[in-house]
Amino acid sequence: MYYDRLISPLALIPHIGDDNWRIIDCRFSLGAPDAGFQGYLENHISGALYAHLEDDLSSPVRMDTGRHPLPSRKALSDKFSAWGIDSATQVVVYDTSNGMMAARLWWLLRRMGHASVALLDGGLARWLRERYPLTSELPVIRPRRFVADAPLEQIISSEDLLTQLEATGHLLIDVRAPERYCGEVEPLDRIAGHIPGALNIPLQKNFDGEGNFLPPAQLKMIYQQALCDHLPQNVSVMCGSGVTACLTLLAMRVAGINGASLYAGSWSEWITDPQRPVVTKAD
Repeated sequence: MYYDRLISPLALIPHIGDDNWRIIDCRFSLGAPDAGFQGYLENHISGALYAHLEDDLSSPVRMDTGRHPLPSRKALSDKFSAWGIDSATQVVVYDTSNGMMAARLWWLLRRMGHASVALLDGGLARWLRERYPLTSELPVIRPRRFVADAPLEQIISSEDLLTQLEATGHLLIDVRAPERYCGEVEPLDRIAGHIPGALNIPLQKNFDGEGNFLPPAQLKMIYQQALCDHLPQNVSVMCGSGVTACLTLLAMRVAGINGASLYAGSWSEWITDPQRPVVTKAD
């Protein structure tokens, strides 16, 4: 048995110290890029490594990319090898923001063909609520050889998405907050608004009041209603830079809806080309 969606603190605790399990702390703040690592150094789940969103889980930004471009497959293979991950490793990822950053690593591992990766449901907040211990001790990890396999997650490029906008049968889900989707505010990107035809399903709809994922039946109701007659293979999910959209893809998988693709560049890449259509508040 392995975990490929969510795992509870209760299910994780017996595997603390298991060399075939790798726990990775992904906490990160866009406004304070060093704060996540500093928080990790102060306390983290025993045995956890730290993954930095921009240094470890993204590649350098170019003029034609969004804010968090995907790393190359070689870079990820080298990184996962250094983290002691191979085909026999169960990976558990967590953060301090209900999984909004950790889901990026969940998706990247699956994109590299690694199925046994799960998000800690409720993250560090739930871990603390349930009174499980933390440590400041840094782990010593022996490298392993990570071998990439066929992707378990799909992506859609800006060019293909533009083509799909002109065809029928494709659904684009935008998970940003309603005020960003509507173009009322834009704290991160130079243009506010959304891609024409995109359906707004804010990320927070995936959680209960404590930051845990909703039960599978409730998530299924949300996304089946949104998809209507669309097949999951004809659905793409986006956000601001391709990070938090991964969490909605995870939520869809928890709901049993598999096959949707990630628009990895998302809004911040879309707006690098002024020829691509946008809907703004003024519209």
